[in-house]
Amino acid sequence: MNQSSLLAEFGEPITRVENALQALREGRGVLLLDDEDRENEGDIIYSVEHLTNAQMALMIRECSGIVCLCLTDEQANQLELPPMVVDNNSANQTAFTVTIEAKVGVTTGVSAADRVTTIKTAANPTTKPTDLARPGHVFPLRARKGGVLARRGHTEGTVDLMQMAGLQSAGVLCEVTNPDGTMAKAPEIVAFGKMHNMPVLTIEDMVMYRTEFDLKLA
Repeated sequence: MNQSSLLAEFGEPITRVENALQALREGRGVLLLDDEDRENEGDIIYSVEHLTNAQMALMIRECSGIVCLCLTDEQANQLELPPMVVDNNSANQTAFTVTIEAKVGVTTGVSAADRVTTIKTAANPTTKPTDLARPGHVFPLRARKGGVLARRGHTEGTVDLMQMAGLQSAGVLCEVTNPDGTMAKAPEIVAFGKMHNMPVLTIEDMVMYRTEFDLKLA
């Protein structure tokens, strides 16, 4: 069964996007699937603005544990975050920067509370590059300008969703895994969404939405 059939119960594409935006405004998480011919995997996405320790604990417990902070190009530049490697030859060109840790308010940096502190510190517009230690336990990702219209990735989808919801342009994502450690695909993502009251949408939904309403995002 393809994504369209599986997601039909969540409404049409425009409805799925609008439900996700409302959930983010309410401080809830959403589940974003990329294209079936890409990774065909789903990520939990939360806004930095509303992120809680309990939500972080859920990501650590139910997901891969690799919690990423999605930033705009401008935010990453402001924090002086260089690429993780000089030559990025990963298949999907995921733009990891060096990992980070808040210098103040954390212990080892790995607990749910510590990761939330690091993420909120990094996303604070007043934070200086010197406020962050490198390396750390949070993985920043630099979103490509143009969002999902330029790159159909979870990073761009996360930042686009925050901007479309009228929230701070920074979000957190983590890839959902199955209990046996394999990656969750569309059927498991749909089941996870029902269990945790999270709307499910796709990158394709977002592309359609932005095109339909001619949304120009930062």
